[in-house]
Amino acid sequence: MKSPISSNSEYRFYRGLVATCVANGIQAANFLGDRFLRKRHHLSSEIDELYTNSMNSAFSATESFLVTGAPHASAYYPRDFAWFYPDVLDPDTIMDSEDAIRRVRLLERSVRLMLEAVRSGVITTTIIPAGRNRFIGVDYFSRPSDTLLGILAGLEQIMCADRRASASYLGLSQGAHAGRLLLIEYREDLKEAIIQLARSLEPFEDDGTGYLLCDAAAPRSAATDTRAERRRFVTNACVYATFLRAIQLGVIGISELEQLLGRELSRYKAQLLRLFGKHGYISHSLDCDNEPPASSIALDFVNVQGGFWDLTDESERALFAATTDLILAEPRFRVPNTFHFLVSANNPRRKMIHKIASPSYQGRTSWPTFNVEFADRMLDHDEFSGASAYGSCARDILSDIRAATELHGGYQELLSDKGLKYCTWAYRGAVAHSWFPRFLTVWKRAFETPLLDWKRSDICRVTRNQA
Repeated sequence: MKSPISSNSEYRFYRGLVATCVANGIQAANFLGDRFLRKRHHLSSEIDELYTNSMNSAFSATESFLVTGAPHASAYYPRDFAWFYPDVLDPDTIMDSEDAIRRVRLLERSVRLMLEAVRSGVITTTIIPAGRNRFIGVDYFSRPSDTLLGILAGLEQIMCADRRASASYLGLSQGAHAGRLLLIEYREDLKEAIIQLARSLEPFEDDGTGYLLCDAAAPRSAATDTRAERRRFVTNACVYATFLRAIQLGVIGISELEQLLGRELSRYKAQLLRLFGKHGYISHSLDCDNEPPASSIALDFVNVQGGFWDLTDESERALFAATTDLILAEPRFRVPNTFHFLVSANNPRRKMIHKIASPSYQGRTSWPTFNVEFADRMLDHDEFSGASAYGSCARDILSDIRAATELHGGYQELLSDKGLKYCTWAYRGAVAHSWFPRFLTVWKRAFETPLLDWKRSDICRVTRNQA
């Protein structure tokens, strides 16, 4: 296996054909083993106990990296730090100071590993452990569009750990200091990776206008990575969000980036909105242009928290609202009698392996985490429009996710189009312990009260005793 990393690092990263074969074997054994060997456990249906058990599992002191949960627990997915756990250091989701310390340590360790991968040129969708401090970088199932976004989001989360008033009670200030040191140490590596991402964009012409796309010729992977379409909104939105975060963190200057793009960053975004929103709503893929509106939309258009959408802008709100209204009006987008929205009304074009093993994995399935982001963008819309268009629907979405979590004994990775746990002959969806905090953050925003409440006086006392 080829190792591109320098010898002064404690980590070794491998890529290449042999490394990929080894990684595929590890992953196959993990997924099939989870499907057939995972034991059923009787779990409480009480939301507070479910959350406590999830946090003790997700942020266990024995974990070496922040992951979702079985069957994904043997591989690391950098994108998840932007998509699925951007709020693990939100003080309102932290149970006590011990929980805070575990989260900070695990997040710092995770981000450092990802930054070492960037330094060694291993910017892949998936990092698979292959022995002590040895890792294989593999792209499932195409080159990533959102890996750098996840790494920047994870780094930003550590750096901003002390920005809330209650953070000091939980000992998060040390994490923020560690995050700032990480940025100093790896800034040049991140800058080079951002430059390479900008240079990888491809020219694309539509109706005589030139655009830049990350996937003009071939698909690029995003959170919905099993979808085989190219020229997708979500992949290109993730690239824009990556550039924006890199500028905000001081990784690269806006003028230098704009010189690479050959246009202002604001124009680059406006062109993406014009291209994918030319029918008055956001088309999932330009290859879907000839399909009816409901069949050309996917729920991942909501993108990540703090990512693509700026709903203070009236034109962006209009595009978001038009796309949202199409989803709400289409019965095929919904698990019957619920506010669980599916990724898409139809199953998409997929790789052969997914047609065989998990045919509706990122099509006609409901992902609670995408629904949480949908609800959060709805709340953004209402906040900045001054209207009450979607607040009720957002609360219904969150209430149904809570009900499903209690019913199934844990926060689910995904549900079937019947509202059941998604399960095929080869795959069983994960209980996504580490995704749970994001749900709590958006719940508090929607209902203006925490879903769960811990005695902060107890936390303060524990913190003082530890000090």
